[in-house]
Amino acid sequence: MDLEGGLARFARDGFARLGQVLTEEGARALRERTEAIMLAETPHPGIFFQHDSPTGRYEDLVFGHGWVGPSLAYRKLEKLEREPLFRSWIENPLFRAIARAVLGPRVVLYRAVLWNKVAQGGVDLPWHQDDGRFWGLDRPPVLQVWTALDAVPEASGCLEVLPRSHLGGLASPEGGTVPAACLQAAEANQRALPLPARAGEVILLHNHLWHRSGRNTTGCPRRALGISYLSADTQCRRQRRQRREFVALFGDA
Repeated sequence: MDLEGGLARFARDGFARLGQVLTEEGARALRERTEAIMLAETPHPGIFFQHDSPTGRYEDLVFGHGWVGPSLAYRKLEKLEREPLFRSWIENPLFRAIARAVLGPRVVLYRAVLWNKVAQGGVDLPWHQDDGRFWGLDRPPVLQVWTALDAVPEASGCLEVLPRSHLGGLASPEGGTVPAACLQAAEANQRALPLPARAGEVILLHNHLWHRSGRNTTGCPRRALGISYLSADTQCRRQRRQRREFVALFGDA
C-alpha cells in the first residue's frame, strides 16, 4: 500500500481513503462478534454501552444508563480493546505503521468505539470535532482510523466531511458540536463531502476535521469501528471527570 501518498492526503485534507483493507471474512467476523456482544451471547466485561435515541435526535440520547438488556439497537460500544477479536484489528500491522508514522514510535489508545445505526434508524449526528475540553488532553489528538464493517452507502448514514476544515483547529474551546455561526460562515452544509464505503474499507480522519452522519434509511444495519490513537507522551488533565488511562499498543511499554 502507498502509505506515503495516503498520509500526504491525510495531512492536506484531514482525511484519506485507504480502500478495502479488511477482508469480507474479517468484516463478517467482527459483525458477528458485535451482535453477540449486544445480545449478551458472549461475555462483555468492561465494555461501555449506549443505546440509541428512540426519536433519532442526537439531543434525545440518554446518558448514564449503559447496558439495558439484549438489543441490536445500541448506538455505541466502547472499550472494545478488551475484546480479543477487536483488539487484533486495532493492533494490525498496517495501523501500527500508520500510527507510528503520524504519532511517533510509542503509541497508546484513546478509545475504540463501534458506531451502530440500525436499519431504518440511528441518530442524526451533527457536525462535530473529536477534541476539546471533554477530552482533556494536553495536546491535540490527530489520528483516528475508521473501518466500515458493513457496506455504507449514502442512504445508510455514511460519513460526511468538510475537507481541510482541520487546518483551522477547534471551532470552539469546548470542541464537540461545531457552533452554528461557524457552520454558516464555512458553508458547511453546501460543501459537505459524503464518503460512502464498502465493507472493510478504511478511512483516516483527523480529530479536528468537521464530520457528521445522518440516519440510516436502508433496511440493513450500518456498523463501523472508530479507533483513536495517541502519542504515548499524551496526558489526560481533565478535572471534572475521571482521567482516562491510555492502553499501550503494539507491544510498547
